[in-house]
Amino acid sequence: MSIVKVVIKRFRSFPSATLTFDNPLFVVGCNGSGKSNLADIFSFVSEAMASPLQAVFDRRAGIAAVRNKSSGRSYPPNLGLAFEFGQINGISGGRFAFEVKTLPNYGYQIVREQCLVRKSDGTRWWFDRKETSWESNAKGLTPALEASALSLPLIGGDERFSPIFRVLSSMRVYSIEPAKLREMQDPDSGVALRADGGNAASVLQELSRGSEAGEIKSAINNILESIAPATKSVAPKKHGNKLSMQFSQEWGSDKNKRLTFDAFNMSDGTLRSLGLILAVFQKPSPSLLVIEEPEATIHPGALGAVLDLIRQAAKSMQVVVTTHSPELLDAKWINDGNLRVVTWHEGASHVLMPSQATRKAMSEHLMGAGELLRSNALNAEELFSADGDLREGNLFEELA
Repeated sequence: MSIVKVVIKRFRSFPSATLTFDNPLFVVGCNGSGKSNLADIFSFVSEAMASPLQAVFDRRAGIAAVRNKSSGRSYPPNLGLAFEFGQINGISGGRFAFEVKTLPNYGYQIVREQCLVRKSDGTRWWFDRKETSWESNAKGLTPALEASALSLPLIGGDERFSPIFRVLSSMRVYSIEPAKLREMQDPDSGVALRADGGNAASVLQELSRGSEAGEIKSAINNILESIAPATKSVAPKKHGNKLSMQFSQEWGSDKNKRLTFDAFNMSDGTLRSLGLILAVFQKPSPSLLVIEEPEATIHPGALGAVLDLIRQAAKSMQVVVTTHSPELLDAKWINDGNLRVVTWHEGASHVLMPSQATRKAMSEHLMGAGELLRSNALNAEELFSADGDLREGNLFEELA
């Protein structure tokens, strides 16, 4: 897996948490527990690799809205995230971490930023930036540091640190909005599907090009039909300087029994399904794909096909799914390692492994994950049950 662990410090509703991964990973929890805030960690960091950090904060109403609201009474009340990596992009492992403190008048400053790359031959490349002080064993690398800007985006093109940069910059989070797929869309490159699916027609058009276009088109159509029966195909359609999509439905053995529909005639479930499919098939593939509530507006009987899509995606990328659906968790191959439970306790979110009772019920095949969720018995472990919860929560390491 590319990402092994994420350490969270004072990000949105999480004062402190550690998220470990399996692939795929299903995140469950009550409404308002913090699942979307957990998903936003990956959006936040991915955007920070491509946009000024100020813009990333501004899109979320400023650093005051992103930093945990209960942190004002703790010290230091700084926001921080750390990612630990396994084998990916030709490296054996590594880590990236940063910490940000608030300043008056909605300002902020980078307190510390650290990156480590471990090569399979034992070579280590690292940098450790403290405010505007730079230390690194990578010769010839002296970026112009700004107090309010991360340095990894500045040096991400350097071959020594690009493996980490590529993972972080290609994380994608999706909450598909059918209304966005129904509208006429402005064409773009189609290289990356937007978070709401608003450029689906451009992505579909981009996938129709190249040597693998026929194979990809066939796979997309087959999966779409398994979720929305009789919907045989979908294709981009031009309307002057706009793009939309056209769907084809067929039935019976007579090829003449066929109807075509524009996207604005299609159901929410069909459009959401297409958005999920394009999120998986877009090129280049995401390093990590987060899908929020894929079951929304989709018939429970079709969720098996959605689960197959998720499992297929997990063969080529990391997949994290937030869900409320017992039907989505009914698959026998889902075990306790594939589950994380987000809880809300005394004003704070926590992400935890399932409880011992839950694990025992699953390991002894007494109940599956779907049955446990359906009966409100898929519970989290005790908050302080594991000594490692605190011991493994450090943002930074000594690198020199």
